[in-house]
Amino acid sequence: MRRVISTVVLLVVLAAPAALQERLQLPNKEGSVRFLVIGDSGTGGGEQRAVATRIAEIYKIFPFEFAIMVGDNLYGSESANDFRRKFEEPYKPLLDGGVKFYAALGNHDDPTQRYYKNFNMNGERFYTFKAPKKGPDILGDVRFFALDSNYMSPEQLQWLEKELKAAGSGWKIPFFHHPLYSSGEKHGADVTLREQLEPLFVKYGVDVVFAGHEHFYERLKPQKGITYFVTGSAAKLRRGNIGNSGMTAKGFDTGYAFLIAEITGDELYFQAIEAGGKTIDSGVVKRREVAEGAAAKTGNQKDAP
Repeated sequence: MRRVISTVVLLVVLAAPAALQERLQLPNKEGSVRFLVIGDSGTGGGEQRAVATRIAEIYKIFPFEFAIMVGDNLYGSESANDFRRKFEEPYKPLLDGGVKFYAALGNHDDPTQRYYKNFNMNGERFYTFKAPKKGPDILGDVRFFALDSNYMSPEQLQWLEKELKAAGSGWKIPFFHHPLYSSGEKHGADVTLREQLEPLFVKYGVDVVFAGHEHFYERLKPQKGITYFVTGSAAKLRRGNIGNSGMTAKGFDTGYAFLIAEITGDELYFQAIEAGGKTIDSGVVKRREVAEGAAAKTGNQKDAP
């Protein structure tokens, strides 16, 4: 009987990658920029490990190169043992595979996390990094901006405007903890932060923003042309907390989730997946500059005699 059970388990394990491959809704194209987004993840509990296990399975068929963490990276104490239990052990298959994690600080994070080498913050509360450019389909840079939304100081705002302005015409993707838009009944949108950041995002051509803090998944309807994601349920869940704001394009507050994304050319494909492996949201975001240019061109063609 033991031999039979072992054979069945082995067959299930061997079949899992093929089944996952069928459910993958991203191009998975050679030369693209592929990454993971997780938020509110650092509990060290069973929920985090269940999500991390699913992520590791996805990684086998969708080998992303890096991950962004939108805050609350470690809950509670932050000893060396906590970093091991709440980060290194759950994500060991990814770390062993060479995946780099880039963290932003959440309200439950000690600012000294910025010195932890595996968070790649290089001692800074806010920083920028450029994704590797691997193929001809990536036009311009893909640059990420990690912000400390706990304290949006004048210094940080000045730095952000300078970096956005210098980033050129490629993708510019900020990520931080507190959402500018949210339908959450517990916290909701951070309006003050929105007043500080949104004008810069609009002015310098930001198309996509990732945040956490709310313990669910939500994709907002585009606000001033920008698509906002809330991805705060990689280990915490606030069940039934998405309210009827009229802003939600897609929401999921009945389970734990994470998001994978892929940039190829002027399109960013995304797929949000819950801990059981089911896709809860997917789609594509096109850069505003390109979409608006195409719309204008189409309009001119219609007006032509």
